Amino acid sequence: MVELLLVVGVLVAMFVAYNIGGSTTGPAFGPAVGAGAISKTVAAALMGVFFFVGAWTIGRNVVTKLGTELVVDPGVFTLESSIAVLFFIGVALLVGNVFGVPASTSMTAVGAIAGLGLAGGVLDFAVMGEILTWWVVSPIIGFWVSLIIGRYFYARLNRVVAMERSEGSLFDVDRSGAVPIPRVHRTTNRRELAGTITVVAIGCLMAFSSGTSNIANAVAPLVGSGELAMNPAIVFGGVAVTIGAFTIARRTLETMGSDITELPLTAAIVVATVSSALVVFLSALGIPASFVVIATMSIIGLGWGRATRPRTASSDVPTATDLFNPATTVRIVLMQNVVPAIATLGAYLTFRFVPAFGF
Repeated sequence: MVELLLVVGVLVAMFVAYNIGGSTTGPAFGPAVGAGAISKTVAAALMGVFFFVGAWTIGRNVVTKLGTELVVDPGVFTLESSIAVLFFIGVALLVGNVFGVPASTSMTAVGAIAGLGLAGGVLDFAVMGEILTWWVVSPIIGFWVSLIIGRYFYARLNRVVAMERSEGSLFDVDRSGAVPIPRVHRTTNRRELAGTITVVAIGCLMAFSSGTSNIANAVAPLVGSGELAMNPAIVFGGVAVTIGAFTIARRTLETMGSDITELPLTAAIVVATVSSALVVFLSALGIPASFVVIATMSIIGLGWGRATRPRTASSDVPTATDLFNPATTVRIVLMQNVVPAIATLGAYLTFRFVPAFGF
């Protein structure tokens, strides 16, 4: 019976990781895809590789912390309760992916574990309060920093950087030899190439950061139960994230790369830089980084700032509808609150009122 439950637990954990791949690939590589720097297929491959590297190195520490510190008594993570927690995380994330909205895996996972802690009376409110405070503050910082850049510095930055995409592809593939060799396309200029490398590199950094924190959202309850070792858990999670990046992440890549606001290459670099800097800062503080929300608010802030910057007779200032889609923004913000709420409420009601869990 235990072996069967463990198999079910691994499958549910992979289901969660699959949805993590779908929800986090957009914030990491949506700006690069929206700017035409890389394709969705390349973005998925990079997501899988760098997520796994982050999970295998730093991520194991976060798995341990999330499975022990948020609740006063880690003993509540039985195999049965761990499966239930993972189930609610996966279902909630799936809701966001179905709507093409990259919901925060950290908010969803912490919400589900908090529901378990509340039902069992073992939630550490001090730790939870610290996490919630940073979840409120960090998107506001990302929004205002990006808005200020978009309103007052973007035009000057764009003139200096001049990274608009040229006609044609960035690279050609020389297939004359036994091994295909990529070569820079004849229309690609140096600044465009440098900008492309920069925005993709920042996306890789965000994917790495996602691996360091989000792997815990998929496997921490199961590892915390003592039924699954750390290394195989990370491998299972990494494989499932990669599959999610190649499949359901396509919708979130479109949402983050083009539906919210137009993203020329310079704008993509600004969004990725602001978002990744805040994610690294939060990770250094030991806070589960909600970089989905941060990246979304950064994109919104930049689009809003560019649309409202001061007009001059000689300037070509886009309107709000050109760069900032209010309808999409409402859908994004709504779903990024609804998805964690689904996980929290579902977990609490289940653990509180279902007799099988004994709370």
